[in-house]
Amino acid sequence: MRVLWLICGLTCVALALIGVVLPLLPTVPFLLLATFCFARSSERLHTWLLTHKTFGPMIEDWHRSGAIRPAAKKAATVSIAVVFGISLVFGVKTTVLVIQAVVLSAVLFFIWSRPNS
Repeated sequence: MRVLWLICGLTCVALALIGVVLPLLPTVPFLLLATFCFARSSERLHTWLLTHKTFGPMIEDWHRSGAIRPAAKKAATVSIAVVFGISLVFGVKTTVLVIQAVVLSAVLFFIWSRPNS
């Protein structure tokens, strides 16, 4: 069973890393899930994630108060605006733009409604 938890944790870390550059793929939820999985599979990887220079503080903020740092909120907002702008430049269908606008607006609402850490 530990091997399955380990594979799940590593997969979540990989998805979180991809999420750093793709705004529609969230980073922190995958890191939280990876932390959960590593707690059940690898003490070394669990500790590494919690003490990681970049990821550790985000995980701690979320565990402590469900908070997101202002810099992360701003980065998410900019990346979402860039992605939507690219869609406009490439002339994506109006239906897709509307769906994208609704989903991205919901994501932004969630991000900005979290407390600052």
